[in-house]
Amino acid sequence: MVTANTFSEKQSSEAKTDAITFDPSSTAVLVVDMLKDFFSDGGAMVLDGGDVLYEPHRELLGAARDKGIPVFWLNQDLPPDDSLFQTRAVHCLSGTWGAEIVDEIPVDASDIIISKRRYSGFFQTTLDLNLRERGIDTVIVTGVVTNICVRSTVHDAFFLSYKVLVPEDLVMATSDQAQEVTLYDIETHYGDVTNLKQVMTVLGDQ
Repeated sequence: MVTANTFSEKQSSEAKTDAITFDPSSTAVLVVDMLKDFFSDGGAMVLDGGDVLYEPHRELLGAARDKGIPVFWLNQDLPPDDSLFQTRAVHCLSGTWGAEIVDEIPVDASDIIISKRRYSGFFQTTLDLNLRERGIDTVIVTGVVTNICVRSTVHDAFFLSYKVLVPEDLVMATSDQAQEVTLYDIETHYGDVTNLKQVMTVLGDQ
């Protein structure tokens, strides 16, 4: 019987390396749902401990902008009658405080903000068109939550033939188990799981 651990070791030794490579000139950062309803006191669905993502995001986004890498914010933005609320708690209502990007991570005037009504940042949005207009072939996906909106965005990016990088210290899931399982699935099927240090190493070499 092949377990996840043994398959991961075999797959890693045959097809993956610790180092990552990407061309900043054809790369974009996709920041998923770094919104007050998921992070700030009083939010509708606050992720416990999520504030650990603030500093690595500030570091990555600052370096990305310095290199001319476009930053896209993919934000859940829902009307009160959205059918999603038939199965999920009300959150990220359009025009409310909870749907705003957290104050702790600055948004630059050059950033692109895209509203989404479903988990994937690609589903019925202009994200793919915006990326292709800029000649982007690689996306660095960050944010929350790893096992829902990040994962859905990663899947669609892969289906659309983008190279996908997910820094494990810039995403968080609804549980440690969900984080581990989802990152394993991404690494083995949809992209490369990396970390901030490796991404910054590439950016520093340019």
